[in-house]
Amino acid sequence: MTRPKTKKFKLQNRLSEVQEIEHLESWIASAKPDSGSNPLALTPLPEKSPIGKLPDGSFSRYAGVDRFRQLPLSKKTKDGLSAAGFLKMTDIQRASLPHSLCGRDILGAAKTGSGKTLAFIIPVLEKLYRARWGPEDGVGCIIMSPTRELASQLFEVLQSVGKYHGFSAGLLIGGRKDVDTEKERVNELNILVCTPGRLLQHMDETPNFECSELQVLVLDEADRILDVGFKKALNAIISQLPKYRQTFLFSATQTKSVKDLARLSLKDPEYISVHAESTTATPSLLEQTAMVIPLDQKLDILWSFIRAHLNSRILVFLSSCKQVKFVYEAFRKLRPGISLKCLHGRMKQDRRMGIYAQFCEEESVLFSTDVASRGLDFNKNVDWVVQ
Repeated sequence: MTRPKTKKFKLQNRLSEVQEIEHLESWIASAKPDSGSNPLALTPLPEKSPIGKLPDGSFSRYAGVDRFRQLPLSKKTKDGLSAAGFLKMTDIQRASLPHSLCGRDILGAAKTGSGKTLAFIIPVLEKLYRARWGPEDGVGCIIMSPTRELASQLFEVLQSVGKYHGFSAGLLIGGRKDVDTEKERVNELNILVCTPGRLLQHMDETPNFECSELQVLVLDEADRILDVGFKKALNAIISQLPKYRQTFLFSATQTKSVKDLARLSLKDPEYISVHAESTTATPSLLEQTAMVIPLDQKLDILWSFIRAHLNSRILVFLSSCKQVKFVYEAFRKLRPGISLKCLHGRMKQDRRMGIYAQFCEEESVLFSTDVASRGLDFNKNVDWVVQ
């Protein structure tokens, strides 16, 4: 049985945290990269190089390093990263983290699957930790995602990497019945992972809910959130947030629209595009094939394709809920010899998440609308994508 922590232990813990924060702030300030510089242009430090404060009183540089342990991060964040198996950084993390850790706004673009999630979750945890953010301080960070599935996935990464921190975090997404339970607790949460519609619902309906002390705003898949479909909700949300905050925008393709950046109150953001030379936002090893098929033969070709790949995971995108339902029901009655699933926006959230999890685990065909088209991690389990 664990002995209760004494007042002396708690005091010592607080003092060690204060000392660690002072050390981190000195390190960040002394080795801060120049604005506009590209950390990827620097040679990584050798693996066994001393880090932090050096014998001569200076600090090791953190711009250009390629391992998380070489960054000015708290022990709690480093322990969370290590426990989750994250040791080396990807290009988007190497390029953005030195700038975001020292308080700059980030406008980042990188291909799907490049590690953008950690590129904003790490500086969120560190910003709140160095500010000694607690339950009584309220909402310190909002992470917005365009879909419920992607928000759920982000929340899992936050829980994994941030598990040694004491921050309270909540997942606020539509389609669930427990909105009243959320209203009772949302004012006690430090980090909100949410969809725009659900966040706006709480801003409009939840008594005393406010974000006046917000430290960080994150838009994941930012180009889609800035699109016309979310324009009204996003404008209403932004109008209730403080202008003086740190803001991160990440996506596979990125906007530089002055109008978009102005309404989000970005301050001299760092433009980071690690795959700017690429002609597409898709991974380089992805093979793509296009076929021109008469409209009346599309379903016949799709049926033949599925029958020829029964030992695969196939993701089929269709343009509407009606099309998804029709093709799913028609093919299910024909029994192609492989499990069939469907996913669309009119399904209840629990069912959508269950189907997503099942598809990741077994060979099957998933007929889906665009709810599965952006940012979801299928854990490398998709063999074919058909559009």
